[in-house]
This record gives sequence, C-alpha cells and structure tokens, in this order.
Amino acid sequence: MNNYFPNKFPPQKQNVQPGIEEDMNPKPIYKNNTSLNQGKLKDKVAIITGGDSGIGRAVAIAYAKEGAKIAVIYLNEHNDAEITKKEVEFFGSECILINGDIGDEQFCISAINTVKSKFNKINIIVNNSAEQHVCNDLIDITTEQFQKTFKTNVFGAFYITKEGLKHLSYGDCIINTTSITAYKGNEKLIDYSMTKGALTSFTRSLALNLINKGIRVNAVAPGPVWTPLIPASFDEFQVSMFGQDNPMKRAAQPVEIADAYVFLASEGASFITGETIHINGGELVNS
Repeated sequence: MNNYFPNKFPPQKQNVQPGIEEDMNPKPIYKNNTSLNQGKLKDKVAIITGGDSGIGRAVAIAYAKEGAKIAVIYLNEHNDAEITKKEVEFFGSECILINGDIGDEQFCISAINTVKSKFNKINIIVNNSAEQHVCNDLIDITTEQFQKTFKTNVFGAFYITKEGLKHLSYGDCIINTTSITAYKGNEKLIDYSMTKGALTSFTRSLALNLINKGIRVNAVAPGPVWTPLIPASFDEFQVSMFGQDNPMKRAAQPVEIADAYVFLASEGASFITGETIHINGGELVNS
C-alpha cells in the first residue's frame, strides 16, 4: 500500500450534497495495491448504500477483492458510481448500480427487489449513505434540513434494512456507518450527530432482536475521513484544516476504513454483534 496519506487539503468547496468524488483535490485513496485477497466473502452478495464514492466505494472494492458481488445504491452521482463499478469489475466481481433516494420507502423496496432478482440472494447490508449540513446555531437548522438529514441517514437505513431482512438468513450481517460525532458530539453538525446516535442505538437494539436468527448487526464509527461529504459540507478554510484536531493530525483515507467492514462481514467476526469499531486516529471515546 502507498503509505503516504496527506495531512492537509487545499481549500475547496462543493455546492451539492453528498458531493462528487471526481471533483475533489486530491482524490480520496480508496484502494491499495494488493490484488485478490483470501476469498473471505466468496459468493456473498453485498448491498452498499452510498457505494458510489468515499467509504462506500472503498468497501465495495475491498468486498470485491474478497469475492463478493456488489449492489451499489446511490443518489445521483452517476460518474462516481460508474468508476466504482469498473473498479469492482476489475477484480472479477459483478456490480450493479441502482440510483434513487433511500429516504423514499418505495424506492428502497424496489432496490432490494432488484438486487434479489439479479443475484438471487442477499447476505450483507452496509448502510453507509449520509448527508450533513453545517450550522452554527440550532435555530439555523430548518425543518426541511432536519427532516431531510434524518430521512437520508436514519429512515433510509431503516427502510433498506427492513426490506432486506426478508432475504437475510443465519450467518448474514448488517453493518451501519455511524460516526465519532455520535459519541463526542459536534457543535456545528447537531442534526447529523443526532442521526448517527440513532444509528448507534439501531445497531445495538437490532443486534439483540436478531441474535436468535443468527444475523449479526455491527457498526463502524469513523472519525474524519476524506470523502466528498467534506467539501460538500464545509467552507474552503474548514476543508483546508480538516482532520487536524485528532491525535494523528490528519484525516483518514477511505481505504483505511474499508478493512473493518470486511472483518465484520467475515467469519472472523462470527462472535461479534451489537458492537462498534472506532477508526478515528486515536480519539478515545465512550463506546
């Protein structure tokens, strides 16, 4: 793997959510230089929401290397999604792209049915889609923004999981992307942090609910990661300082997050459920 990860980024701003990876400078590092791995996910079918870019793209590629077939669900970042599909196919795996708003329950039902029709099974659900909006004061959070953030980050995960559960069986798993903000808060990402707290509780409660069915539910809680969500959320100065306030003094690259999702989906994590892996550059949080 290329061990050089930048610790600062040039000022930049995107005016769309959740952002476009191809417009970022520098582009996130989403894969390493190894070829096929150990077949830990051979013949598995994985759904990854937000799989077009950022952490989702890195997870899709890592899963493909381990033998999984991939269904990427994304909003409307078509070019980013096509790049992810090509990367997955490069490693000999299959990938389908499904675009739409996961905040719409009917879309989620349709997306799950599409995956089942294509691959005839579903084994792994990664709830990774998210959006966030910076606000300096609670009164600046509009009702529209509040509802939209929850629809994407919480309702979407609920809808996808509820429909997907119809096709999961013993040994399958669900992995939610939460955040360090769920544990330590963030003064300018109040509604986003609330959604990640909800996903943490969703992870723990659903794990207990499904334990007798042999379906595991876990989470990954990243700290700062260089994804399209960053230039889409923060102003140019904030982007240039992104990740400087953790012990490692830099943001993670998506490739540094992906292997946790491989582990949690593999047999190596067969005795782990209801837990969260914290990948945050050395921040100590109450978990």
